[in-house]
Amino acid sequence: MEQQNTGLKVLDSLERAKLGLRVFNMPFDEAEAVIDAYVSQGNYDPASVELFKDQIDTQRHIQEKSAELVSTSAQILRQIVSSVIKNWPKPPEENPSHS
Repeated sequence: MEQQNTGLKVLDSLERAKLGLRVFNMPFDEAEAVIDAYVSQGNYDPASVELFKDQIDTQRHIQEKSAELVSTSAQILRQIVSSVIKNWPKPPEENPSHS
């Protein structure tokens, strides 16, 4: 796909999908290097490449925050369960009757 005004190619959906799969679990610096290597083989519009990098960076940020949220939720749940267990009413102690 080419932009009409510059003659430069933009990353199309298929290319973004392929690159996205390749860089999915990489740290952003490594992902950026892979993307740069890929676009260096063609005449790509720098703005579309930067937009894609921003999308990858945003996705990475969302993944990190999601992992933090899951971890925090687990800690909260442990605290709640621990409090419930500690404060659970104990059955009354039986007093031996004196006959």
